[in-house]
Amino acid sequence: MKGRRSRPKARRIVLPERQGPPLGEAGSAIGSSKHLQELIDLLRRNNLTELELEHQGVRIRLRHEIIARVPVPVHQESVATVPQQPSQVVSPATPMIEGTAGFVTVTSPIVGTFYRSPSPDADSYVDEGDFIKKGQVLCIVEAMKLMNEIESEIDGRIVKILVENTKSVEYGQPLFLIDPKATP
Repeated sequence: MKGRRSRPKARRIVLPERQGPPLGEAGSAIGSSKHLQELIDLLRRNNLTELELEHQGVRIRLRHEIIARVPVPVHQESVATVPQQPSQVVSPATPMIEGTAGFVTVTSPIVGTFYRSPSPDADSYVDEGDFIKKGQVLCIVEAMKLMNEIESEIDGRIVKILVENTKSVEYGQPLFLIDPKATP
């Protein structure tokens, strides 16, 4: 048959025997908050994204969308105390930027599109010179229609924004320079 897609097979979970009154009796009716909480726990324990149950004409369908938070790698530039040999090669995974000694470089954890604000008409999350707190959103990197908020791992001041709004970024590409010693 042309144009028909087959549905992926559903993984069946066998529920353990219920203790207490059967579904539908007082105190444990299907759809009660206690019963719904049990179903939600079952959904999470089995790493399911969807659960559908029908009993005595009542149908309950639960969905759990997993939103992955992307950890933001922070690269701390440090001043070397041992004299460096001029023949040392700098790894391409940790790009060096001139004049960044003592600053923390926030890099992109994924390949995507860099956005400074949540929408085109909204204010930027941060601007150069702003003081920031650990956990504060710095920008969004969109990858495959998913908006990944990039949060600061440290307190400090934004020294430089290294990427233009709406430009593509690569994995490990520097996005911000932060002075961790700056205080408001």
